[in-house]
Amino acid sequence: MNIGNASKSNYIVLLAHFGALITVTAWGTSFLSTKILMESGGFSPVEMFVYRFAAAYIVLLCFTFKKMMANSWKDELTLAMCGICSGSLYFITENIALKLTTTGNVSLLASISPIFTTFLMAIVFRQKVRFPVWLGSVIAFAGAACIIFSHGESLEIRPAGDLLALVAAFSWAIYSVAIKRIIPLYSSFFITRKLFFYGVLTALPLLFLQSEPLHLGLLFDLAQPHYLLNFLFLVLICSISAYLVWNEVMKYLGPVAANNYLYLQPLVTMIAAYFFLGEKIYLLGYIGCALIIGGLLISDKMKGTPRISATH
Repeated sequence: MNIGNASKSNYIVLLAHFGALITVTAWGTSFLSTKILMESGGFSPVEMFVYRFAAAYIVLLCFTFKKMMANSWKDELTLAMCGICSGSLYFITENIALKLTTTGNVSLLASISPIFTTFLMAIVFRQKVRFPVWLGSVIAFAGAACIIFSHGESLEIRPAGDLLALVAAFSWAIYSVAIKRIIPLYSSFFITRKLFFYGVLTALPLLFLQSEPLHLGLLFDLAQPHYLLNFLFLVLICSISAYLVWNEVMKYLGPVAANNYLYLQPLVTMIAAYFFLGEKIYLLGYIGCALIIGGLLISDKMKGTPRISATH
């Protein structure tokens, strides 16, 4: 019986690893659709966030409308904080940072999020994170840096933008740690819907205050269907499906192991840019690929990685 349970547990963990790969692949390729909508369609960063996650929220609401509030105000406040940290604060600070500093700086500093997560887990839950996890994270981070700078990007010190990029990375880490207590208590559909609700709610004032014209009408322009198709990809795949799977992944792998997969995003983006945009892959990119995969393998070998138990 124990052998059967162990086999089932290993199968679930294996599925969680696969889910992490699928999610990171979706997030890594989302830049293609975002680029089309923002550069070609003229959508502002705030517009992109609000439209995308508001639509995702409405879709999820159709399936989870029977339960609107959490079981306690403590849980509701935790969900609100997670919605802000993984939604409006993360995306908007990162997008503003792109205007104040280089793309390379933002990409690199945003990649620190898994290290922040490991650090916060050790402090908040007083869990000893063993050396292989730290080592794997640092190696994977170095790999992400190689890929980011393989296209000739330079590292420049621009305090305002760099600080905002760090705020984005730290906000995602806060979400990853705070959601740990909530995940065993509610379904992924309910949690994801609440995250989207609070993310959109806190971003709406920025949308109303922006001076740029709104571009919502482009999504319904039948003469230019590519805008709607890219938007639907962001809503259905990169938002709804990806966040649902990601919350399940964190349930079985834990925040530290799950967030280490985020180092794969620059790799996925590099490969997607090669196939869809014709961008070249340089030697530094291949080195980065090897370092990321090696770092993830080293980190995953560590049996003491914190996991979330359904009994908590």
